[in-house]
Amino acid sequence: MPVIAVTGHLDLSPDTARSVRRALDELLAPYPATELTGVSCLAPGADSVFADAVLARGGRLFAVLPGPGCPGPSATAAEQAGFERLRAAAHRVLTLPATVLDPAAYVAANEQLLRLADLLVAVWDGGAGNGPGGTADMVAAARAAGLPVQVIWPPGAARTGR
Repeated sequence: MPVIAVTGHLDLSPDTARSVRRALDELLAPYPATELTGVSCLAPGADSVFADAVLARGGRLFAVLPGPGCPGPSATAAEQAGFERLRAAAHRVLTLPATVLDPAAYVAANEQLLRLADLLVAVWDGGAGNGPGGTADMVAAARAAGLPVQVIWPPGAARTGR
C-alpha cells in the first residue's frame, strides 16, 4: 500500500493550483483507491490541493499537523475553512505538540512525513527555499534519506509571493 507525502509552496496562484491539481490527479490515477494513503500537513496551497486530490481519488488522508494552532494566525477565513474541512475528512490526524508554529515545528512535521512515506511529491519551483521546514529543505531531506521525490511544477506555474 503506497504512502505518498506532499510538500510544496503555500502561495500558488489560482491558475497554478488548478494545473497542479490536474498533475496530481494524473500522478494518483494508477493507484487503486483502496491502496492509496496521502500524508499532508494540510497547509494552504500545495498541501491542501494534494489532500483534496487524494480524497477525490477515494484514498485515505493522514494529516500530520505541526501543532494544535494549525493552520496559524495568518490563515485567511477561506484557508481556515479548507483546513477544517480536510481535517474532518482525514482518516487519521496526528497533532504534534509544538506550541509555536516556527521552523522547528515544521521540521518536526516534515520528519514525521518522511518516516511515513514511500514517495514524496514536491510542488516546488526548484528554488533555494527559505530555510528549515520549507519545501527545498524537505526535498533535500527526502533525497538524503533515499526517498523517491516526484517534483511537480507545471509549465507557466507561478507563485503569488504572499
